[in-house]
Amino acid sequence: MKKIFYSIFILTSIYLIGCSDDYLDIDQTESISTADLSLFNNDEGAKSFVTSIYSKFLEWNMSSFSWNGITSIASDDADKGSSPGDTGTDKDLLDNLTHNSSSVSVEEVFRAQYEGINRCNQALFYIPQLDQANEGLRNRLMGEAKFLRAVMYFNLVRIYGGVPLIDKIPNPSSEEDRIMQLTRKSKEEIYAFIEQDLTDAIAILPEKSSYPATEIARASRGAALTLLAKVSLYQSKWDKVIEYTNQLSGYSLTPDYAEIFKTTGENNQESIFEIQGFGGNPAKGIQGYSATQGARGAGGWGWGFNTPSESLLNAYETGDTRRDATIIFAGTVLYDGRDVPLTVENPMYNFKAYSSINSGDWETNVNIRYLRYAEVLLMRAEAFNELGSTGEAIIELNKVRNRANLADTPAVSPADVKLAIWKERRVELAFEHDRYFDLVRTGQAQQAFAAHGKEFVVGKHEVFPLPQRFINETNGLSIQNPNY
Repeated sequence: MKKIFYSIFILTSIYLIGCSDDYLDIDQTESISTADLSLFNNDEGAKSFVTSIYSKFLEWNMSSFSWNGITSIASDDADKGSSPGDTGTDKDLLDNLTHNSSSVSVEEVFRAQYEGINRCNQALFYIPQLDQANEGLRNRLMGEAKFLRAVMYFNLVRIYGGVPLIDKIPNPSSEEDRIMQLTRKSKEEIYAFIEQDLTDAIAILPEKSSYPATEIARASRGAALTLLAKVSLYQSKWDKVIEYTNQLSGYSLTPDYAEIFKTTGENNQESIFEIQGFGGNPAKGIQGYSATQGARGAGGWGWGFNTPSESLLNAYETGDTRRDATIIFAGTVLYDGRDVPLTVENPMYNFKAYSSINSGDWETNVNIRYLRYAEVLLMRAEAFNELGSTGEAIIELNKVRNRANLADTPAVSPADVKLAIWKERRVELAFEHDRYFDLVRTGQAQQAFAAHGKEFVVGKHEVFPLPQRFINETNGLSIQNPNY
């Protein structure tokens, strides 16, 4: 079975729209009746709460146009693409790092995360009350909800820094809960919360191998461990990176890098967690993810946004097989026989967003690879090097390089190995939504953006602005990020 299908079915008696006036749109649901809840007091009802969380990742504001704008177009790996006169609402601003607190993408991504967090909080509140559902299933679903909530808070803290910490369904009549929704916590507090959610999830979730084929795409213990290692990486907790990744088992590199990003490579041995897309009938794909990044113009099949930059192209070493498995070049023929004529508007496009099936449709079969084993190896390499075990770091680094048909790294000194690892992360993980944040956390941003023709303002661009509408609503409870 290819994957579990994320149902768009919404619990209409619970997820009512327009019940709240506040910016974060937290639905007032604590008053759900016992009769309504009884409809879900069974195994399938319990599952539906968590299915609604997975479904959020398929939505336009969560994983598509604005998400690509902030996590990819804003980086040095990508240009806006499309036609010169098509701004993509604000993608031209993101491309030039001239975005502001009123930019559509800034608001849309912020809102999407909290809509998803709300669904997590719904699940965590109601599932324990479903005493007719299997107890083991309920526990597992709670672990999935905590993992997915951690994903969303990790997105928020990397993009905006400190944000409101909403860990329950707010009571609409509670002043304390109103303040909770509008008051920023520090990024350290957000990271601590993420760590706790992931620690809880690790204790509950099964290994990926324990799931039946029909549910292989669900969050697993390995996914929670990997994300916790990545959260530790972002906080320079090097010993924790090694501790958590040491507990992983059952994953390995896919021999052919290009295979990872084909439909046939979904959820394979390298996959740790993916956002699932299915473009069949009914379609349950990621709304517009492929279409907005497909080749534009005569002979094309999409809008042409988020195109590979010359900077990224030049980062690949001669013979690196990842180049042609990351970049679609005009004038070539793809693996499925599709011709990419020279008449398309841009010379390069994102291979990792291409779906060989339903490629021109709004919802396609493409998955977003969120966590995979190659990144585990690179996290371990970076941590080993920082801990003084540079020899161990080189071993892990070379595993990734050798898979890409490259010789062992010539780097020997800790300083050179660090740079080699950072470069390897770029070419290995291009268009996987990490590059901007990698540049910030490693201190490379100003130099890298200057080489790409952009001005990265130190003390400002480390984070994106909080949406101005949110700041206005807080009435002084939260302040804007510096220099916006």
